Amino acid sequence: MKLLRVGTAGAERPALLDAEGTLRDLSGVVDDIDGALLADDAALGRVRAAAEAGELPVLDATGLRIGPPLGRIGKIVCIGLNYHDHARETGAEPPAEPVVFFKAADTVVGPNDTVLVPRGSVKTDWEVELAVVIGRTARYVADEEDPLAYVAGYAVAHDVSEREFQIERGGTWDKGKNCETFNPLGPWLVTADEVGDPQELSLKLWVNGELKQDGTTAEQIFPVAEVVRYVSQFMVLYPGDVINTGTPAGVALGAPEPKPFLQGGDVVELEIAGLGKQRQEFKDA
Repeated sequence: MKLLRVGTAGAERPALLDAEGTLRDLSGVVDDIDGALLADDAALGRVRAAAEAGELPVLDATGLRIGPPLGRIGKIVCIGLNYHDHARETGAEPPAEPVVFFKAADTVVGPNDTVLVPRGSVKTDWEVELAVVIGRTARYVADEEDPLAYVAGYAVAHDVSEREFQIERGGTWDKGKNCETFNPLGPWLVTADEVGDPQELSLKLWVNGELKQDGTTAEQIFPVAEVVRYVSQFMVLYPGDVINTGTPAGVALGAPEPKPFLQGGDVVELEIAGLGKQRQEFKDA
């Protein structure tokens, strides 16, 4: 299923994109698309049954804002330097273990919402990423288990980053990762059964119409299953938590000088095969 949330910011309602590409209203079946729904097999079953029966009302998509596809996000765990080609372009050694950092849930905006270039920023960068949405509580996932059984679905994430704040201003990466609007998510949460193998997805990103990133999740140093297993050894993953799994080569940080960092007025588009496309205009904060 392709689940999404539509409407004005803070007042989104649940919806579904059916197999014919028609937008359907889910608000008569469930209250929201969130961790509580993803952990409730019976509720998900009702959504599937209603979709298959053609009972869901049609929504007019004209002028309708698409919000983040997941409400009440618990935490966003991010994996850095997780693509072989991205590590090469930035001159970094592939990590021996996943590099873990966090983004606050309040950085999340809709897939087509405006993204703000922070005040004083000269190194705002782009990163298309596969987002993993947790559907079952994952605590110390064992080696013999299937970590993907804990995944409810996947989405497109834009891990916008300010490289000066991240790398040159001391401390951890968090200052360059948690600026306002720095995690557009969506348009859809696509359930895991529809995605199949998460290591066979193409990722692309354009800046002002120029293709900058053209990668595949096959290049991940730590695949999705290992990321879920690994992270669960250090923290509990709850339904509605999100993991951003890293970005392929092609970011501004890895480009020759002068590096083409983002400015107000730039337009970024990104997509992952089967998971939809985002488009953001960048404006000065």
